[in-house]
Amino acid sequence: MTTFPTDRIHNVVLVGHAGVGKTTLAEALLAHTGAVPRAGRVDDGTSVLDTEPESVKARMSMSLAVAPFEWTATDGNSYKLNLLDTPGFIDFAGEVDAALSVADLAVFVVSAVEGVEPQTEVLWHRASAMRLPRMVFVNKDDKDRADFQSVLDQLKVAFGSGITALELPVGEAGSLRGVVDVLAEDAPGHDALVEEIVSGDDDQLERYLSGDTLSVRELERTLAREVLACDAFPVMLGSATTGVGVDRLADLLCELSPTSSDRATSVLAGDAVVEVAADAAGQPLLHVFKTIADPYIGQLSVFKVLSGTVRADDHLVNSTNGTDERLHGLFLLRGKEQTPVSEVVAGDIAAVAKLSNTHTGDTLAPKGSPVRVASVPRRSPQYGVAIVPRTQADDDKLGNALTRIQAEDPSLYVDRVEETRQTVLRGLGDTHIQVTIDRIARKFGVNVDIAPLRVAYRETVAGRAEAEGKLKKQSGGHGQFAVVSLRIDAMPRGEGFLFKDVTVGGSIPRNYIPAIHAGIEDFMARGGVHGFPVVDVLVECFDGKFHAVDSSEMAFKTAAAQGFKEAMEAAGVVVLEPISLLTVTVPSTLQGDVMSDVTTRRGRVQGSSTNEHGEQVIEALVPAAELTRYAIELRSLTGGRGQFEAQHHHYDVLPAHLVDKAKHTLPKQH
Repeated sequence: MTTFPTDRIHNVVLVGHAGVGKTTLAEALLAHTGAVPRAGRVDDGTSVLDTEPESVKARMSMSLAVAPFEWTATDGNSYKLNLLDTPGFIDFAGEVDAALSVADLAVFVVSAVEGVEPQTEVLWHRASAMRLPRMVFVNKDDKDRADFQSVLDQLKVAFGSGITALELPVGEAGSLRGVVDVLAEDAPGHDALVEEIVSGDDDQLERYLSGDTLSVRELERTLAREVLACDAFPVMLGSATTGVGVDRLADLLCELSPTSSDRATSVLAGDAVVEVAADAAGQPLLHVFKTIADPYIGQLSVFKVLSGTVRADDHLVNSTNGTDERLHGLFLLRGKEQTPVSEVVAGDIAAVAKLSNTHTGDTLAPKGSPVRVASVPRRSPQYGVAIVPRTQADDDKLGNALTRIQAEDPSLYVDRVEETRQTVLRGLGDTHIQVTIDRIARKFGVNVDIAPLRVAYRETVAGRAEAEGKLKKQSGGHGQFAVVSLRIDAMPRGEGFLFKDVTVGGSIPRNYIPAIHAGIEDFMARGGVHGFPVVDVLVECFDGKFHAVDSSEMAFKTAAAQGFKEAMEAAGVVVLEPISLLTVTVPSTLQGDVMSDVTTRRGRVQGSSTNEHGEQVIEALVPAAELTRYAIELRSLTGGRGQFEAQHHHYDVLPAHLVDKAKHTLPKQH
C-alpha cells in the first residue's frame, strides 16, 4: 500500500445499533474500492473483518476490526481511509470506545427500516461528549418497509437541526435504483441545502443572497468545516448489499471527513495538558488502542501514530512504565491479513508484534519525552460470574490466561474475593462473559465453569454480653489449660473490630494476650454463628486463669475463640448485607418503570435529576444481592436505553426471613 501524507489519511469508525449492517457496509466499501476482490458476507462466515470463530459462529461482530483502503475521489485526489468496524451489541461497547478514541469521524449506520434505535442514541451522546465529528449513512433502503424520509425525521428529532440530508433515494424498498445528489444544482431540495450550508459562513451567505451561484466544490469545503466543528451532520443513504450509494459514500468520506491534521491530540506532560499536532516531521509518538492476544505470534499491539514517522526497529519508551520498546516489525492490518511496511506516518494506523510490556491505552514516546494520552474512562463492568477451573492443569494456567485476555479486552475485570472464596470475572453482560470464556479455552487451552456470584454477607452482634471460654485437657505429660472471660458489644457500622485488654492483677500473663486477640480474629474470619465473617464488634478481655505448666498460646487461642462464640450467641446475632448505590440513566419516559423496579428489589430511591441530554438520572440504595443480573434485566426493561453504575455504599441488616436463603450461598467447608 502506498504511503500517504497525513492530510490524505482519514480514520473513520462505523458505529450503530446491532444488525444495521456496519460490517456489510465495510465489506462493500472494500470491494468497491478494489481493496478485496469481492465483498465477504457475515451470514455465511466469509467476512474479511469478522474472523474470530466466536464472531463467525454468532454471525455478529464482537471486536473492532481495521480495514484500510485507497480511493481516488471526484475531486481527483487519492486518499487512504482506515475503516474501523465496530460491534453494535452493547456487551462489546468497550471495542467501540477504543475505536472512537482514534477516529477522526464517526459514521452512524442506521437502518432505513428500524430507524433510530437505542444503541445509536447512546453512542451519539458518547461521540458528542468527545466532540467527534459525525455523519450518518441510512442503510438497507432497498428492504421492505424502508422509509428514508421517516428515518430522516427521526434523526432530526433525536439529534437536532445539524442533521442535513445530502442525498435522496431514487425509488425505495424493492425499487431502489440510486440516489440523488442534493448538492447538485438541479437536484430537488438543493436550494434549502445550500441555505443550511452557507448560513454559518457570512461571505458565502452574502454571495448566495446576492444571487451568486456557489459551486459544489465550494459548498463541500464549507460543509467539511462545519462537519469538523460538529455543527453539521451530513446524511447519506443506500444499500450495502446491492451497492447503491456506496461509491458516493466513499467520495464524501474523502471530501468531507476531517483528518488527523485537522484535530490535534491532547496529551499529558506531567500535570499539564499539551496539544500535539499530527506532523509527520515531528517527534514520533504513538498510542496503542487495541491489543490482540495471538496464540501463535504472541501479543499484537494496534496503534495510531499521533506525531512523527515511526519506522521499523525504532526504540521508544512506554510513558506509563518507563520500559524501552523496540518496534521489531510494522504491518498494516485488514482483518487477518498483515502487510509489512517500513514506516508509518502521523495520522495512520498500524500494528506491531511482541511489545511485551505495553498494553492497551499506553503511549510510546521518545526517550526523555514522557507524554501520554489521557486514558478513555473505562466502562464499569457490572455483570459478574464466578469462574472455576475444571482441572488442576486448568487452574495452573488460569492466571496467565486471565492476564492476557484482560490485556486484549480492558473492559474485563478479574478479582479474587477472599471473603466469598471466588475468582470473579466481570464484563458488560452475559454474552461478553460467555465469549470471553470461549476465547480463553480456544486461545490458551484453559477450560472453566461458571458459578453464581456469592454475596459478601457478614454478621455482627445485636447487643452486649459476657461469656467464659475454657480449655482443660489432661492426657499425661503437659496438658492444655486456659480460661478467658470476654465482654462483647456492638460497634457502629463499618468500625471493624476493636480488642481491649482490661485484665488486672496478672490473671492472664501479658505474653498470652496476643494469642487471645489472634484466636478471636481467626474465629471472626472463619465465620460466626451463621457462618459469615464477623465485623463491628468490641471485645474486652477482663479476666481469666492460667496454669504455670499446662497453659500455652494455642490453649489461650482456642479458649478465646470458644468464649467469643458463646458471647455472640448470648448477645444475639444479625446478618449484614452489602448495600449498593445504584445510579441509573434512562430516557424520562422510562423513569417510572425503573423506579418501580427498584422498589421490587428492596431498594430505596434517593432522588433523581436531569442530565445534559434530557435523560433522568435516578439514584437508589439497593441490596447487592438484588443486582447480580441487573445489567441484563435493565437492558430488557428499557429496551437497551438504560445505563447504570453500582458501587458499594454500606452494610445494613438483612431481614430475618432472608437469613436462611443467604446461608445457602456459603461455600462448602473442606
